[in-house]
Amino acid sequence: MSEIVEKAECFVSEILEKELNPKFLYHNLRHTQRVVKSTKELLNFYNLGEAEVEKLLLTAWFHDTGYTKSTENHEEASCKIATSFLEDNNYDTKDIEQICSCIMATKRYHEPTNLHEEIIRDADASHFAQKSYWETTDFLKEELKELGIAKYSNKEWRDENIKMFRNEHQFYTDYAKDNWEENKERNLKLLVKEKKTEKEIAKKEALKAKYKSESPDRGIQTLFRVTLKNHLTLSDIADTKANILLSVNAIIISVALSNLIPKLDNPSNAYLVYPTAIFIIFSVVSMVLAVLATRPNVTSGQFTKQDVENKKVNLLFFGNFHKMSLNEYEWAIQELVKDKDYIYSSLTKDLYFLGLVLNRKYKILRTTYTIFIIGIVISVLAFGLAFHFLGPDRVA
Repeated sequence: MSEIVEKAECFVSEILEKELNPKFLYHNLRHTQRVVKSTKELLNFYNLGEAEVEKLLLTAWFHDTGYTKSTENHEEASCKIATSFLEDNNYDTKDIEQICSCIMATKRYHEPTNLHEEIIRDADASHFAQKSYWETTDFLKEELKELGIAKYSNKEWRDENIKMFRNEHQFYTDYAKDNWEENKERNLKLLVKEKKTEKEIAKKEALKAKYKSESPDRGIQTLFRVTLKNHLTLSDIADTKANILLSVNAIIISVALSNLIPKLDNPSNAYLVYPTAIFIIFSVVSMVLAVLATRPNVTSGQFTKQDVENKKVNLLFFGNFHKMSLNEYEWAIQELVKDKDYIYSSLTKDLYFLGLVLNRKYKILRTTYTIFIIGIVISVLAFGLAFHFLGPDRVA
């Protein structure tokens, strides 16, 4: 590396680190170093003379120094900075003009007129073909936002990049076309793939939103699901309560049969006959009512095709089809699922009749608990009164 290039590297590195606004997340020293590296890669292929190599490396180092002055017309500002530095180092005036011409070639939409301009333009845009493209493009997006130049959404920025790849950017040197174009196309394909994926997701979401807005099915299904679950839970609670009453009264009757009744044949225990009878009668009545509360109803288990066609049968309740053949039931279900109104009608009937069953269960249970409580109270009072007025001491 020549002495002037080494001085330029130190000079540019210092001003970009000290004078460049930290909001320049892309056009900074790291970008300049990347352009210099790409320039060297191109120069190694073309084997230009030392003087030409030197001028192109100087161009690469100075091409974005103008950002320390302004974002607008930064190429002109870069030329002024490069000219001032090179004149101070007694650089040839014609060579300075060539360097400035190459710096101006980095201006957007400029069409290169010679190999030098092609090399610097390809080096400046080499990130399009690099794996680090995704990082650098994000930095550029954030830089534009921080500087107040433009604010893009992720979708807008991706579309801008695709537009740049397809319609604006091109590599000019043969080396770049042979070695970088393939990687550039790979990055473009990834951008397009990301766009297609986002479109598909957006389309699915739109269809889902449309389905939700146009059809209340989900809400209706939730209504039926929750209500049926509540009904079944209440039915389980009722059955549990009935089982408790059955168990308690069975224990009471077992105790009475094993302990009280054997003693009633003794004349001295005659006063216990009536209280014991009252006790057992109330327990038996409570058991009978508890059994009635959980006793299933017998249904016909059959339906006709006319019932299905007229939507008069609820195919969701087993009691309406348990005597039918599988083929007949499959046909009926197929008819059911063809008609959404029939489905909702069947679910409604299921809820209604389940509600009637619950009403019957809880009415009988309420009566059963009332009789059980009254029986316990009356039985205790009967035993107390019998013992007080008719007990062994009173008979004697």
